[in-house]
Amino acid sequence: MNGTIQISEAALASLIGLTAHEIPGVVGMAPANLKEGLQRVLGRAQARDGVVIVKEGAQTSADLYVVVAYGVNIPAVAKNIAERVEHTVKTQAGFELSATRVHAVGVRRV
Repeated sequence: MNGTIQISEAALASLIGLTAHEIPGVVGMAPANLKEGLQRVLGRAQARDGVVIVKEGAQTSADLYVVVAYGVNIPAVAKNIAERVEHTVKTQAGFELSATRVHAVGVRRV
């Protein structure tokens, strides 16, 4: 195959966000910044909400801002998110994240 394949940050963030939603105990993603918060208020939430991709030279890392269900073991849920995200990015996007940081920013009853 000749040429290169590039995956945009938006596509990568969407892949990561969709993966995080699959983890038991995750009830949603939290806005990662003011712009995202305003978009959500205006009804334009997207799969990549709550995901920030950080590129530092050749390395790429991800920060996920999640809301978890009341009563779950938060460290276990965060570990599951990180492991599943890293596996999904490796198998579906073809590269490894240098770091995956999960921030539990809220707890909600479901």
